[in-house]
Amino acid sequence: MAGGERDPRVRELRGAVSRMRRQLAVLPGELPDRAVAEDELAALDAMVCAGVPEVPRLRRSLLLIAGAVGSVSALSPALTEVRASIDRFGRSPRGR
Repeated sequence: MAGGERDPRVRELRGAVSRMRRQLAVLPGELPDRAVAEDELAALDAMVCAGVPEVPRLRRSLLLIAGAVGSVSALSPALTEVRASIDRFGRSPRGR
């Protein structure tokens, strides 16, 4: 068992990502950046499968997903859940 699998934050984020992927898959209609959102959700899943991910990379993926789904209200609860799960990993440092 990898170290990240024991971390409840990892399990929570994997669950949130999985739920959002399912909701995105069944979303009817055209979503121009659907592929971007799907790719970033897959990247998030891969990061957490590899162990405890880096917070700046998690936040970058979250921004890309949020930008890709735009204001699709049907995905808002799932996106909020992903964001809350990422927040549990801590804040990334401001500025560089």
